[in-house]
Order: sequence, then C-alpha cells, then structure tokens
Amino acid sequence: MKIPLDRQAKQPIYLQIRDRLQHLIHSGGLPSGAQLPSIRRLAETVKVNKLTVLEAYSMLEAEGLVQAKRGAGYFINPPELRSPTANSPPHSTFNPVQEVIIPSEGVSSFPEVYHAGLRSYNQPDYIEFSQGFSQPIGLEDLQRIARRAMKEAHTFFQHVHPQGDIELRVLITQLLIQQGLELSPEDLIVTNGSMQALSLLIDHFISPGDWVVVEAPTYHGFLSILQQRGARIIGIPMTPKGMNLTLLAQYLESHHPKFIYTSSTLHNPTGITTSVAHRRKLLSLAQAHDCLIVEDNAYEPLSFGTTPPPIKAFDDRDQVIYVGTFSKTLMPGLRVGYMTVTGKEKDALTERKLLHDFHISTASQAIVKEYLSSGHYRRRLGQIRAVHRDRRDYMIRLLLQNFPASITWTVPDGGTFLWIQLPNEISMREVCAAAAKQKVLIGSGAAFFPKNQGYPAMRLNFSLPPAEMERGIKILSKVLRSAIEKAETRP
Repeated sequence: MKIPLDRQAKQPIYLQIRDRLQHLIHSGGLPSGAQLPSIRRLAETVKVNKLTVLEAYSMLEAEGLVQAKRGAGYFINPPELRSPTANSPPHSTFNPVQEVIIPSEGVSSFPEVYHAGLRSYNQPDYIEFSQGFSQPIGLEDLQRIARRAMKEAHTFFQHVHPQGDIELRVLITQLLIQQGLELSPEDLIVTNGSMQALSLLIDHFISPGDWVVVEAPTYHGFLSILQQRGARIIGIPMTPKGMNLTLLAQYLESHHPKFIYTSSTLHNPTGITTSVAHRRKLLSLAQAHDCLIVEDNAYEPLSFGTTPPPIKAFDDRDQVIYVGTFSKTLMPGLRVGYMTVTGKEKDALTERKLLHDFHISTASQAIVKEYLSSGHYRRRLGQIRAVHRDRRDYMIRLLLQNFPASITWTVPDGGTFLWIQLPNEISMREVCAAAAKQKVLIGSGAAFFPKNQGYPAMRLNFSLPPAEMERGIKILSKVLRSAIEKAETRP
C-alpha cells in the first residue's frame, strides 16, 4: 500500500496516514472486510515509527471505520457499523445546575493539584489528563529560536523597564490590535505569566473582606490567590452560553463587588466562548455598577476559528483589564504574560511590578520577541490548532463510545480541555483515587469551584497522543461505571 507523506508539512505524519486511509475507505479503495497492513509492515513501508501507525489506526477505530481483532489485525467495517458521529460536528451536552456559590469555609486545592502534576512528570507510565497545558509540540523549533534570541539580543543581560522590553510590547500590541483592542505599547505590562498579572491585580485592588465575582467553575489558580488575600467570593454559575447574567445582575446590586473575573474566550475549565451580545451585556452591567472587569483569555490563541472581540474592545471607560499569556502556546516554563492597563491605575501597577521583581526574565522576553518577529509564532499556532482539533474530536468519539449516558460534556471550539459533568451521586474523590491506582490522573472539578463547593465534574486535557488518550478513557470509563453502580446501591 502506498501512502504519500509530506514530511515538511505542518500536519503530523499520523494524521496524514489517517486521512489517506479515510479517503481510501470512503471511496471504496479499501472495501468492507479488507485487512489493513500490519502495524509493523506499514511502518516499514512508509518509514515511520510503529507508534505513529498505531496512533493512526487507533483514530480510525474510534471513528468506527475499522475494527481491531485480537491476534489478527485491523479490518474495514461495513458502512452500517461505522460510527454516525465520525464525520459530523460534535455538539455540547453541557447543562449545569444554576446555583450561586458563596462559600463560608473550605480551602482551595490549587497547590495540591499543581504539585501532583509536577510529581507526574517523573512517572512517564502515567496517563496525565489533569495538566493545564498542551503536550509539547515543536521543541526543536523552540530550541533553535532560543539560541538565535540569545545570540542577537543586545539587552539579554541588562535591566529593562518594569513594563517589559519595548520591542516586545510593540509586537504584543500588534497582536491585540488585530483582535480589536485600541491601545499602545505604553498600555502594556509584561508579567511573569498571567498568574503574576492576576496576583498584582488582586494585591492592588482587593482588601481582605472585599467581594469578588467569579464564574463557577473558574480557574483554580485565581481562586487560590483570592483566598490568600482574604477576599469573599461570589461564584456565578456558567450556562452553555457563559456566565448567568441574570444572577450576576442580582449580586452586583446586592453585594457591590470590587470586580468581576471572567474568561470570555475558551473559558477555563469549560472551554465556552461567549457571544458579542453576552460580552456587551456583561460590560453594561459592570459599568452600571461601577465594577471593574478582569478578562483573562489565556487560551484565546488556541481557538480553531475566528473569535468575537474581547470585552476590552468595547470598553470606553477604562473599566476592563485584559490579561493574556504565551505560556499556553509556547511552553509552560516560558513564563511570559501581560496585562493591558489603559486607565489611571497604570503607573501604580507598574510601580507595584517594579517592587515585586523589577521585570521578568530578559531571556524569556527575548525568546518570545524572536518568536513573534520571525513569524514562527503564527505558524506554531496553526500547527497546534490542527493537532488539537483532531484530538478534541477523537476524545469526543471515545466518550460517546465508552462513557455512561448520564455523563455530559462541553465541546469547546479550541483550547485544551473538555469539561465533564457527572451525576450528583458520584464521589469525585473516590473516582480520582480509583483512576490514579490505574495510573490515570484526572483534574477533579471540585478544584475549580470556590472552596471546592460545586457539582461533580472533571477537566480532561484532550491534547494527549491518541493511543494514550484511548487507553486512559477506557480505564476511566470502567472507573465511572463502577462509581455509578456503587452510588445506586447506597441507601
């Protein structure tokens, strides 16, 4: 069998193999009942690793196009056995309870989740669904660009302005203008990842006892910062279209929060992207109650299609601070984030940044600057999006084939996660422990609610290699079915 491969293309080799076999199956070139070449034989023919062929075959199996027969190989399924979802767009089944969360006790579990993730790095046989970033892609490109940045950066070992390298700020500004923002490089503060931006904002605007509105669920790192500061939290539930604005309006009126924290594009953890109408309405409510908005769109660059302009783009009163990062699109250890501050607080926040750590690493700034100025960043995003779209669809097909019908999930148009909602009777602590015993690590949804108070759920990273993903989902499915059966037998 001949499978032409373009080894210079952005599309991974396993996807090229999958696409070619898909075409042959749908066109009749591979008839029903035909046997595919063995994994070893095809790997030798097209000169690739056997794992590459296995990943392609695993995706075809998940799509219902082929069937694996133990000890015999892979065979083409007849049309009537093929998955009806294989070529249709996936749809969300997310339907959460609409309850506001105002916790009086409990602790954030972000530090525990973070350290558990670090420990998993040294356990390569674990399947890690809980991580908050993409699987490494393009490491050689990053290494080459880092070497070039070190060689060419004349300010590499010098102090720079606390707002960040001016050339880098110009490049980031150009990206944000393309998204619809009106700002200059002077309106940007480059930070040590978006996490530092959020910490500086909390330290500056929030005093112990102040109310802060968050989406429920929301980014667990931000919840930890709020808890450490002594803020009081109002968790407004997410709907399939974004934060429940009817409930938001009620609590803006009754509690007068200092600010609203929101992720309008590829929300973490649900992956929901809100509409222009939702964004305008949220801004209108905030303006009516003189409430600041912190818009954290860390995953926006990973969107598969065009996205609405950020809420900041509609802000005519300097009431929105926009936060972004390159850690999700380059490498998590490359801590370069930023925030836009167009109002009167810019000088005070710049001084706070200076007193915190002078400025972020000039080495990290030089690498990101080289990525942006050379055009590699745009190409890298295209590569990541292509891989993520295929892997998102693949995970959804695995969920449809394996998960109990009582479990629902979101279908994000980008990013890295699916948000999985489980029956209320299930104990997530027991599910996580049972999965971990079988070397599958998942992100418990409790961590994403104020002080762990929310419905049973989990965040699954869909950027894993397909064969690894399939093994993990099948193990997790058995764990969930067992948990549901156990819950049904409780008195």
